[in-house]
Order: sequence, then C-alpha cells, then structure tokens
Amino acid sequence: MPNSDYWADTYIEKKTSPLKAIEKIRSGQRVFIGSGCGEPQILVQILTERANHFSGLEIVRLLGRETVSLTAIADKTRDTSLNIRSIYLGSTRSESIARQQRFVTPMNMSDVPALFTTRKLPLNVALIQVSPPDDFGWMSLGISVDVTLAAARSAEFVIAQVNPKMPRVMGQSFIHVNDVNLIVEHEEELLSVPPSKEPSEPAQRIGHHIAKLIEDGSTLQIGLDAASQATLQGLSDKNDLGVHSQFLTDDIMSLYARGNINNRKKGFNDGKMVASMAIGSADLYEFLNDNPAIDFHPSDYVNDPFIISRHNRMVSMNVARTMDLTGQVVAEAAASTRFAGVSGIPDFVRGARRSNGGRSILMLFSASETENGLESNIVPHIVDTIVVVPRGMFTTW
Repeated sequence: MPNSDYWADTYIEKKTSPLKAIEKIRSGQRVFIGSGCGEPQILVQILTERANHFSGLEIVRLLGRETVSLTAIADKTRDTSLNIRSIYLGSTRSESIARQQRFVTPMNMSDVPALFTTRKLPLNVALIQVSPPDDFGWMSLGISVDVTLAAARSAEFVIAQVNPKMPRVMGQSFIHVNDVNLIVEHEEELLSVPPSKEPSEPAQRIGHHIAKLIEDGSTLQIGLDAASQATLQGLSDKNDLGVHSQFLTDDIMSLYARGNINNRKKGFNDGKMVASMAIGSADLYEFLNDNPAIDFHPSDYVNDPFIISRHNRMVSMNVARTMDLTGQVVAEAAASTRFAGVSGIPDFVRGARRSNGGRSILMLFSASETENGLESNIVPHIVDTIVVVPRGMFTTW
C-alpha cells in the first residue's frame, strides 16, 4: 500500500478505473463479491466481460442478485474460467446446483464471518461497495455489512467501489481508506427490490393469525417473504415493538414511521433497530442514511443465538416450504424469497427460544401448486432436500 501521513493523500493515489482494478485479479485466485443489494455492479460487470482472461477463478458469494450472470459464464466455460462458491443458493434448486457442479458451502449465517477471518476459506480479493469517506477517512459498507465486513478485513487485496448513492449506515459498518488497496469511484443506482404487491389471500390469513401471537413490547426478526410482509402489515395496532433482524425492509420502515416500532423495550440495544443487511427500495436506503436509530452489525453478531436471546420477547418469524411429521423443516428458495441454503433461520430459531418470553414462528402454506396440481407441504418424511430446521427445534408454527 502507498505510505502517507494523511489518508486523503493515499485515497488519491489508490484511485483507478474499473478495468485497471479488475486487471489486478489473477487466475486461480478466490474472489469475494459484496452481497445482496450492496453488490459493486460496475466491478462485477468488468469482471464478467474479462472472464475469458481467467483460468480457475473462484467467486465466493453470499446473496447475489446476478445482475450480470456469472453463473451463465461458468456454465459456458464449464467452470474452467471461473466457478462459483455459494453460501446462499439464490432461487436455484438443488438439482440445478448438481448439474452445474457448483460449490456449495452450507453454513449457519453466524458462522460465515469466521470462515474468512480464520482463513479456513482464505480470500485473495474482495470486491466491495462503500459510501464516500467522511472527514476521518471512514467509508460505510452501507446496506450490506453481513459477511462483507469480515471478507474485506481478511482479504489479501481489497477493491472498493465508492458510490455516492450508498447510504452511510451507523453501527459496525465502516472500513478505513487505509485498509483498502484500490479505489474505484463510480456512481450508480443501488440494486433495489420494489415493495411487493398485495400479499395473496393465504398469506394475509397467515399474517392475521401470526399477528395475534405477537405481544406489545416484542422484538422481531422477519424473513423475506410474502407471508412475513403480510404479518408486518397486520401489526399496525401493536405498540413498543423492537427489531433485531438479519434484514431491514420497506415494511419495517413503514412500521417505524407509524410509531409501532420504537425499540424502547428490547432489553438489549434499546432504541436501535439492529440488522446486517437492507433489501428494499431507494426510499428505504435514504431512510438508513445517517439515521441514529439504525445500527448495522456483521452476521456473527446479528445472528448470534446468544445475542438474540438477550432481547425481551424475541419473536422469530420465517416461512417454511415443507415440514414433515417428525418436525423437520425445509426453507428452500423461491423467486419471492431470493435465498436458500442453511441461511440464518436456525440462528434465530435457537435465539428466540432462549429469550425471556420469546418464541419461534414458522409459517407454512398447507399446499403448493405444481405441474401435477396441488401438493401438500406437510409430508410424512423429508427426503432428497436440505433440512434447514432440525426436528424438535421450533415451538410454534
């Protein structure tokens, strides 16, 4: 790294173009790409365009939106140019993973940061997106702290896309200019997920039932799915709610704006909405910017069952896809949820059950439409798919 007494001087020295930054990557290296809506799009675009210049490049992704299809390139080159190691599987079914011979690393979300920091999965390069530096040289990872902070701190070489559109989010979200190797200034709209349409009637009925189980003063974790959104919409008559959740969404922002969420009775991190990632609209990202009511932390904190259990009346709400009669649960990806794999659900199920007055709620549609008509989501025994929640681990569904 350049040596200077003042961070602003090194910032100027580290500035480069997206192409020159990506040219620093070498064949055979392992490259982490910032996750979710915090994906550094211009860097991924240039990496994709130069894919044929690499051999044996391994891409590590947590929750990728696939704005530029690295998967398609991996398919075309039969993994000789690059291959993709997934922690979340996206909306990809397990048979697709098997056919494409992808690497899958199924882990609880709370364990992923240590995978990088202990170098059990060493990273050569991290591609991240950050806000512009403040007066002291600190840049915020904004809407994607999750495992990205650990990747940036442990990678041998860090390329940071500085985007003025990235909100400056409070909490443990910052990385210093002196801790990155190259700076690429590029302004672009952040990836966003517009608010969903009105949830289906079954989802609304589930939400109506779940809302009855949530008491005033509860601390909430909410998954990414229509039934959870319907539940949130049914909480408009609740008071003194708090949030400790992997994701912040537009629906959570709306409840906060209406005063249903004030975080006063959480019992831990009072007054703060704590999360590790935001997935939503541009309005949500603007709401996060310099908001002292928001604290983003890495996944090994937000998803730590012991941290979760310290909250009063912690309620974990997630949607299951299938459940068998022994209590095993599948939470496989769908287009509306955008994630799969082991994920963070087990962490919150464990933590909520240990909380004083807490409970874990798994929402389940009784049947799903398939090519063969309606099929039950309650089966005698789960086979040939990923069990996310083991039997005996939940209390309410």
